[in-house]
This record gives sequence, structure tokens and C-alpha cells, in this order.
Amino acid sequence: MLRATFGFVICCAIATAHSSAVAGEYNQVLSIGDAAPVWADLPGTDGKTHSLTDYKDREVFVLVFTCTSCAASVDYEDRINDLTKKYGGKEGKAAVVAVCVNRVKEDTLPALTERAKQREFAFDYIYDESQKIARDYGAIFTPEFYVFDRDRKLVYMGALDDVSDAAKVTKKHVEAAIEATLKGEAPPLKETIARGCRVRYVRERK
Repeated sequence: MLRATFGFVICCAIATAHSSAVAGEYNQVLSIGDAAPVWADLPGTDGKTHSLTDYKDREVFVLVFTCTSCAASVDYEDRINDLTKKYGGKEGKAAVVAVCVNRVKEDTLPALTERAKQREFAFDYIYDESQKIARDYGAIFTPEFYVFDRDRKLVYMGALDDVSDAAKVTKKHVEAAIEATLKGEAPPLKETIARGCRVRYVRERK
């Protein structure tokens, strides 16, 4: 009986260790330290196609899953734009890229293109109708942020900041992650749970 109990405990420990090795606290696909899942040739609101390798010269790469059909995501547009202007631009050390995968009318590429033009977004905004990029990153919410270092290893994922109300923000998680990474340091906080709307995944038929 003791041997059987001991075996059960060992099996549970192995299963737990394996689970923690392949996924984060709030992400079922990626964990801190994982390489950025590669994506390529996704159409953008600028009329061009974009790939992860396009940003290979940037010290930090930030990918944010967002959309226009979610009020929370819309509320974050200015903050994402400000983040891009602070760290991005042609001479910036960080790249900020937004991606939408929802298939509802207001989130299609033509609608996103019009939105990007009206709001004068500084960040590249891409669209993936297949939703593969979101599944590869384990994205659940919009907005949801992923920060990668020079080697494109994941250093932070989750929410942009500590509260949804911009006027009440006291901790800027993504900015802290960018600043730490540029200094060659680990971010003070590596993972949080994102806030917003659920990614509108299309049910896969088997």
C-alpha cells in the first residue's frame, strides 16, 4: 500500500513538473523563456505583409493581440500607441506589433485598415484570418501582451498594466519588462493575467 501511494505521488510530481515546463501560470501554450512562435506573410493595415523576421534588428519585440469589437481593446488603443511612440519608431529599440484574429465584420482587415487610418496608429497592425498565430501563442484575451528579448525568448506575458482605467494605473508591466530587457535584466514581473474580451476563436470541427 505504501509503495503504491509513493508511486502515485511520484507520478503526480512528474505530471506537475511537465505541466509547468510547457505552459505558464495563465497560458496553456507558452511559458517564460520559450522562443517566439514564428509567423510570416500576414497582411497588415498598411497594405504590406509582415513576418516576425522583419523586426530582427530590434532589441525587444512586443506582440499584442487586440481588436476593435471589444470595448476594452478600444480603450487601450491610445496606450498601445503611446507605448509604440516611446519605444518604437524607425530609430527605436523595440517593435510593437498588434494582431487581430477575430472574424466578425468589425475585425476584418478592411475594417481594421479604416480604423488604423482614422486613429493614425504608430504600430504595425496585422490580421490572421486562420487564427493560427493566436493559437500558437496561447492568446486568450484582447488585449493580451507578449514581450520578447533580443533572442526572441519570452520575458513577459499578460496585461499591459495593473488596472483597466488609465487614470488609475500605478504599475506599467509591459514598460517595466521592456526597460529591464533593454538593460539585460529580468523583468520584475514575468506573468500576469490579461484583462478584456475573449479571443473569438472559431470552433474547430474534427
